[in-house]
Amino acid sequence: MRVGQLNRMERSPSIPEDAFWELQTYLGLGEELCANEGARSFITESTREKTPLGHIHRHHIRQQLSIETIRDMYHEAMQRLLAEATSRSEYFGEAAVAIDTTAADSFTGDRDGHEDEIIGTKEDDDEYAYQWATIQVVGWGPRVMLDVRPVRKGDTLVEIVTDLLESAEELIRIDRVLMDREFDSQHVLEAIVERRHDYLVPKRKRTSEKAVASRMEQHDVETAVNERGLHLGNNEWHETQLLYVPKRNFDGEIEEGHDRHVVFMSSEPILGSVEAHIGRYSDRQEIEAGYKQIKRFMAKTTSTDFVLRFFYFAFACLLYSLWRLIDHLVQVCFTDSFTDEPWVTMHDVLTSLKKRTGVG
Repeated sequence: MRVGQLNRMERSPSIPEDAFWELQTYLGLGEELCANEGARSFITESTREKTPLGHIHRHHIRQQLSIETIRDMYHEAMQRLLAEATSRSEYFGEAAVAIDTTAADSFTGDRDGHEDEIIGTKEDDDEYAYQWATIQVVGWGPRVMLDVRPVRKGDTLVEIVTDLLESAEELIRIDRVLMDREFDSQHVLEAIVERRHDYLVPKRKRTSEKAVASRMEQHDVETAVNERGLHLGNNEWHETQLLYVPKRNFDGEIEEGHDRHVVFMSSEPILGSVEAHIGRYSDRQEIEAGYKQIKRFMAKTTSTDFVLRFFYFAFACLLYSLWRLIDHLVQVCFTDSFTDEPWVTMHDVLTSLKKRTGVG
């Protein structure tokens, strides 16, 4: 998202285009600022003579943008950011990616007319929320959100995964795809393999997996690898590997029975130990930490407008990705390498943004 793209939006000719972007950045840099409150503060803190009021800002987003336009803008912004980063760092080869969904805060109001957008969460409860799907670089590489998309009622997992992979493939070379049990679907796995990517996904234990895990517990077997054909229908099968490893409870003690083991599915050859192979899945945990940090960049709203909600989330993901890219480049500049632990804090980036943009 950059200056020059708001020309798709009708706006007051007396308010410069840049002012809309600066206001949205200002909202993201504040502490849970809503548009009205943030716009009032922005009037005094900005060096501009004219800035949009909160209701005008929201109106332009709701009326002049669409989900598709926002996604196009996000993709173009990521292309520009990664192109700049790639010119300054050699650490942009193949990378593992994590696909996941995240829910906004639980929605407690009237969702009449919004049942397809405010949907049930993946938690086992009766709560409803807006949901977004993302694909993020994990493991070896800067933790950028490559793409984001909304999740509506009726969207299939195959559609979500394929959509995100198609977009990410235009930005980086994908090594493997990590997902949680929500994506335990043979059709999803087949779609990933058809795109020539590997995957590592935990599997729900059904009757056959519980039986194998129980036998392993009886015979004191720690790990196992089983070849498995997953039925896709119409006499089509997806071949995968089921990996069994022991699970420890929160007290560090070994569970008993079939609960002693967890099961993963993998399309990659097992070159070392099973535990080391599954250890790669720990990279996916970084995406949960990312979601928590992204909320720091989100403007506050109670609106039920789907476009506005998605725009706020996508813009927050962009600010988060900018922070992680800056941190990556700083580390590479000083050490010719990088670590998972950020050197540059979020506060450092926010302070720099405020100074460069004059929005705080």
